Parts: sequence; structure tokens; C-alpha cells
Amino acid sequence: MKDVGLKTLDAVLAIARRGSFRAAALDLDVSTTALSHMIARLEAELGVRLFNRTTRSVSLTDAGRAFIDRVAPALTDIRAALDTARSLRDTPSGQLRINASVQGGRQIAPLVLAFLRRYPEMEVDLVTEGRLVDIVAEGFDLGVRPADLVARDMIALPFGPAQRHAVVASPGWLAANPRPLSPADLPLQDCIRVRLPNGALYRWTFEKDGAPVLVDAGGRLTIDEAAIARAAVLDGQGIGYFIEQDVIDDIAEGRMVRLLDDWTPPRPGFCLYYPGRRNPSAGFAAFLAMARRGVPASGPSG
Repeated sequence: MKDVGLKTLDAVLAIARRGSFRAAALDLDVSTTALSHMIARLEAELGVRLFNRTTRSVSLTDAGRAFIDRVAPALTDIRAALDTARSLRDTPSGQLRINASVQGGRQIAPLVLAFLRRYPEMEVDLVTEGRLVDIVAEGFDLGVRPADLVARDMIALPFGPAQRHAVVASPGWLAANPRPLSPADLPLQDCIRVRLPNGALYRWTFEKDGAPVLVDAGGRLTIDEAAIARAAVLDGQGIGYFIEQDVIDDIAEGRMVRLLDDWTPPRPGFCLYYPGRRNPSAGFAAFLAMARRGVPASGPSG
């Protein structure tokens, strides 16, 4: 049997993670056709199918699942060995893989850009997605998520300002409807529902005087993308519930009106998190050092 390269193994993990050859090909910066041929060659050499493919979906076979259960930890060890070797270089080089939520990706982007300017031999692969992943099992060096979502066995570095939610409606909607003064006043039929990556509907979370309140929004429109939800609110379709930074400009410029401000206190901000490691690479250590000094707003780092 021919040797199987790291790129092929990374391809298997990417397809399993994304559930799509097309999405995995974009992550790996290869064509869908090249990726398909790569997996077909591997399956031919192994003599088993790793993926069930239909025109609409891709899923792991039992053999594929068993393969990944063994390969993912091994790849982590291999990358650690490569990182250890690179750490002996004076100049950081290699690749950092970071998994973040969309908002977390926006938060860390200035640091990533400053890091690349400072260390031209480094590469960063920043993957943003809604689902919460096991960064170790899926081959990431670092993750960026709200502090309350970080697993306790991870080392967490607080990163960026505290976060808030914002409940908003358009001026046109408010002109035709009464303004809610508490979560109990929300017209549930006019709330824009949000579906999470796992398929569940997001429950709107409020808090006042230390007492939490959860609301099951029941509107006619259900959306799984914040940008579309924002467009629906601007169109006067109802009330939306967002991460504040996604709509702060709309509020400031009067396109949206903030509601229930006293029911949305600040929440913990994002954390940059990672598993404990004995021999971090020079690039990994340099990235953490820059993070601890704070995110640069713009311009070259010194």
C-alpha cells in the first residue's frame, strides 16, 4: 500500500467536520474534484468506503468513523512533534489553525493580521462556524468562543470586551406596534426566531436584578443566519435578538431602535482557549504573547 500523506488525512477530517466535499475543499484550498479523487484513491487503497455520498449529503460510514477515531489523535501527536521541531528555529514558522464563532472570528481578526505582519513565515487557518467543536479532535491549535462555552479542561485567556445582546426593531415596526417594556410584553408572533447549528431554536435570554428570564420566540420567520435576520428587522418584519456588535451601527444610525436595554446586561466576553501542551511551537507561543498584550486595532506591529 502506498504511503498516505498528511494532506490526505487532513482531507478526511475536513470532510467529516464539514459534512460536505464542497465546504471541505474551500477550507483546504483545493478543488472539489481534486478532493474527491484524493478520497477515492485512499478508499481504493484501504479497500473500504469512508463516506456515504448522495447528491445532498455526505456522512461517515462505520469504517470511516473508526478510521477517524484513530487518525485524529495521531495527527495531533504528529503536529505536536512538528511544532516541537519548529520551536527550535529562531524565527516562528508553520501554521496555526484557529476555530471560532463568526463573532469570535471578527474579534480576533485584527490580532491575526498583526501576527502575520510580524511573522511572515507563519500561516493562519481561521475557520468560523456556528457549532462548538472539539478543537483537539479536529486538529485546531486554538479556539475562540464566549467564556461560558469553554470546556473546563482548556486553558482560557480572556479576550476582548464583555459582550451584550441587543433586542431591536425598525422605527416602522414600532410606529405600528406598541413598544414592549419587559420580556412578557414581547409579541411572540412578531419575534424573528433563530435556529442553531444543531437544529434547536434559540431561546432569548434576559436578566434583571440577577433573575434570568428565558423566552421561546414564536414568530412566523425562522432564520439561521444573522445577516438575513438583520435584513428582516430592517424590512419591518418584527423584533430581532442579536449579538450587540452585529447591529450596533444600525442602532447608532437610527435604522434600528433598541428595546429592553435594561434586560440585557453585559455577559462574559470571548476567550482564546487551547489545551495544555508541554512543547508549544515558537509560532504558537508568539501568538499567545501578542494576545496577552492586547489586540492591535490596526497598522503594523512593532
